[in-house]
Amino acid sequence: MPLADIILVTLAAFGAGILNTIAGGGTFLTFPALVFTGVPPVIANATSAVAVFPGYLGGAFGFRKEIARFSRRELVSHILITLAGGLVGSLLLLVSSNEAFSLIVPFLLLGATLVFLFGKEISNWAARHSRSGSGLQTVSLFFACVYGGYFNGGLGIVLLAIFALWGMIDLHQMNGLKNGLSFVLSAISVVIFAVGGLVLWYQAVIMMIAAIIGGYVGAPIARALPRTVIRAIVALIGFTMSAVFFWQNIV
Repeated sequence: MPLADIILVTLAAFGAGILNTIAGGGTFLTFPALVFTGVPPVIANATSAVAVFPGYLGGAFGFRKEIARFSRRELVSHILITLAGGLVGSLLLLVSSNEAFSLIVPFLLLGATLVFLFGKEISNWAARHSRSGSGLQTVSLFFACVYGGYFNGGLGIVLLAIFALWGMIDLHQMNGLKNGLSFVLSAISVVIFAVGGLVLWYQAVIMMIAAIIGGYVGAPIARALPRTVIRAIVALIGFTMSAVFFWQNIV
């Protein structure tokens, strides 16, 4: 791997660690960086998922008290649904051709960017139309995790929105559940991608280390930067990457 490519993916992963700590959206950096270094889109997506995987565990650990407020039955149910949805989404990626995935990626990036940008509005709308019931929880969580297993970008905002739809109002508890389930989903995805031979481990390990360092650095940055600035940065990256991938499909 050329030195320039190593520097690019390392910087992208470092930036992703910062973004994920601050607000999310790290996939908007890691996935395009791998593609731009010549990695096929499907493998780039799988390797990117592995690269950001460790960060979710740290996030879940940080909210362990909030997670402990869920009953054991609730947690087991959510975990099983997450595993099922993540398995389906990961298997879909496994059988996707690079051509088919390349056609879908711009729409996924654009959709994830819009969800991130209007995440608060979506969550507020979901809260106003909140519905209880295990059926709603099962269906909404399953399909969110299918998406997450197939393409991880924007998953955190999607999960927060459906938690609001369930009627949850404690943001810390919602964030704890989001991080915990994201870790579970990523775990099954990593296993599937590794068994399927989709992961470039050299790049993945380098990016894991850089993402962990970026996550640590991101904490003081998160405290210093206004929320509007953070949202603008992530939105700019997301829209730019969407436009680039749309253009690549056209030409």
